[in-house]
Amino acid sequence: MNEVKNNHQAICYGEILWDVLPDGPQPGGAPLNVAYHLNKLGVNTGIISKVGEDISGYQLVRLIEKWGIGKSLLQHDDEYDTSEVRVVLNEQNDASYEILYPVAWDFINKNDKTADEVKAASFLVYGSLSSRNQTSRDTLSDLLENEVTKVLDINMREPYVKKDILKELLHKADVAKFNLSELKRCNALFGSHFTLEQDQVNFLQETFSIPEIVVTKGEAGASYYSRSGYYHAACPKVKVADTIGSGDAFLAAFIAGLHNHYTPQEVISNAAAMGAFVASKKGGCPEYQIPDFLKFKSQ
Repeated sequence: MNEVKNNHQAICYGEILWDVLPDGPQPGGAPLNVAYHLNKLGVNTGIISKVGEDISGYQLVRLIEKWGIGKSLLQHDDEYDTSEVRVVLNEQNDASYEILYPVAWDFINKNDKTADEVKAASFLVYGSLSSRNQTSRDTLSDLLENEVTKVLDINMREPYVKKDILKELLHKADVAKFNLSELKRCNALFGSHFTLEQDQVNFLQETFSIPEIVVTKGEAGASYYSRSGYYHAACPKVKVADTIGSGDAFLAAFIAGLHNHYTPQEVISNAAAMGAFVASKKGGCPEYQIPDFLKFKSQ
């Protein structure tokens, strides 16, 4: 078991859960998936979330320990259960989700330890889903006041898409990640009628003062609208096992690239390769070693 120090370079905030798949439960939730892959990529990562005092919660904690993810900021709830999400895969192996409510991570509390560790980190990674309940939303709002690089992973899950909440989260972001559907929906939500990707990105950057935006496009690759310009990476061809967590793996590799001071083109190319690599495997947190990923990239 890896020993984890509390000087986290990245901290992921929000939901951790079990994805209940047709062939059995898998650990998941975007923050946990991102933390898993960041840790694999050598970025010391902690997670702020909450689990219930139940078997499901205990099992998640044991996995987090096994994976070497920092658990010092993980909270426990004796009233609400550990989260589960029912996942349905279509014929193309794309996933749809039924997210239960309320659950333990809806009630992440403020405390001094959490605030202090976020202040000391380089990256705070957060999504929109974790703000669906007032308690966790207020805690996140306070943490977003810290001077860290704030990375927003838009996660527009109905019925939890609220314009006023998204507005606040977007305004705080230094980097925001969208897929094409989310980019289009977010533009429409805030009154944009642009149809071209470049115009849609420019609208959000200007409206919310977001320095950098990343757009993932599945088989069409991904684009990075950085401070220094526009960069694109193609998606390596793979046989898709499922798409669960591939976007989270992409984001983890993207953040690792920023952390390691890669060039913008290297950042987006590495992220696109990691997203495809994980899509070729089952589940959001598949077992692999970095040499496996490097071999995949070199093919």
